[in-house]
Amino acid sequence: MAKKAQVTWGGRFSSAPADLMLRFSESVSFDSRLAPFDIQGSKAHSAMLAHVGLITKKERDAIHTGLDAILVEIEAGKFVWETRLEDVHMNIEQALTKRCPAAAKLHTARSRNDQVATDMRLYFKAACSDIFVQLDAAQRAILSVAEAHADVLIPGYTHLQRAQPVYLAHHLLAYLEMLQRDAERIVLVADHANWCPLGSGAIAGTTLPIDREFTAKTLGFVDAKGKPRVTQNSMDAVSDRDLFIEFASACALIGVHLSRMAEDMILWASQEFKFVELPDAFCTGSSLMPQKKNPDSMELIRGKSARLQGNLHTLLVLAKGLPLTYNRDLQEDNPPVFDSHDQTALCLAVLAGTISGMEVHRVRCAAAVADPALLATDLADYLVRAGVPFREAHHAVGAVVKLAEESLLPINQLPYDEVKRVHPAIKPDWVESFDLAKAMARRTGTGMPGPAQVKRQLARWNKLLG
Repeated sequence: MAKKAQVTWGGRFSSAPADLMLRFSESVSFDSRLAPFDIQGSKAHSAMLAHVGLITKKERDAIHTGLDAILVEIEAGKFVWETRLEDVHMNIEQALTKRCPAAAKLHTARSRNDQVATDMRLYFKAACSDIFVQLDAAQRAILSVAEAHADVLIPGYTHLQRAQPVYLAHHLLAYLEMLQRDAERIVLVADHANWCPLGSGAIAGTTLPIDREFTAKTLGFVDAKGKPRVTQNSMDAVSDRDLFIEFASACALIGVHLSRMAEDMILWASQEFKFVELPDAFCTGSSLMPQKKNPDSMELIRGKSARLQGNLHTLLVLAKGLPLTYNRDLQEDNPPVFDSHDQTALCLAVLAGTISGMEVHRVRCAAAVADPALLATDLADYLVRAGVPFREAHHAVGAVVKLAEESLLPINQLPYDEVKRVHPAIKPDWVESFDLAKAMARRTGTGMPGPAQVKRQLARWNKLLG
């Protein structure tokens, strides 16, 4: 008779795995965070087994009592994780078996494959909820700053060159649009996670009379009407990693958005711009230069954005060459997902904290937006209103800009006698095109940075965010 080689699958083997193999193959060092979801899934599975008569209600209750006790130990940090048992699932099962004989029946009609898939779907639902809450908090922080500075104008930029004037609030509200799309993606990922794979077994289900719909309802895998949602193909259910990739993709795109916001903050806080002062609590100094105040929080967000993209790439490459169904390669899908979750939530919290404590330098903003060249396009619009074709108007205003550069004068201070030679449609009231207040008031269309529209959008976001 072969000696017992491994407590969960050792019957077929005559020797235990090498220590090196155990260190190489264990996952409990990172998947132990799935313990609450694993226990939740095991309780639902045992409840189903009792429901269909594969175990007794007494056995079910003993299993539940044991699992609850183990969860208390885990949450108190008293549970001892053993790498020889490979993963979170086997650690919990073996601990349960030691204290509850009925636990030997817990794995009836279940494989680690569908167990892992179920744990991860429960995890993704919780992770999406966490990210959604952090997105909402970041949006609220940004909205608060926008409302407090609704009258502040700054130059808008294209190609990192001054382009046209916009309200600071309009710029900040662009961030809310980005984060709102992120929130919608996270909600979609959570919906995709809301399908129960338990009962799929290792690959081909089971011949035992289980009730998958009962388990799904118990675990909350239901639609808006409370109807259970169960996966429809056992092979796909245990090998599908789309959800992992979708979650990492959503996190990566959040990272891209946060990185772009961070770049704005870094520029705005520089001495060259000085539109804002970032809070000391989210900045650091130099070990050599005492005058330095470095925007480290924003720089780290930029850096972590690359990390989030790397996690996505890892998952794409991991899955792209695998045949159906489960392959051990897929054990490596957990670390990038967990890291994306943790770093995305952290970045969102840091962004909210940094922006909430940010001071806006109104005088510097006003000085920057006072540049009349920012309203050169408004002069072209003036000519269009006079009946001049836009391309002709654009060319004429370009000539006026060149004249200002050559004269070393602000464009709105050029003598009218010189300007009117550029185009006959330029009349004495041409200079009113450079009245900043009037120029902004003309921007009345939906989505434009005029004061009425900014006020409307602030009200819209207050309603959206509740």
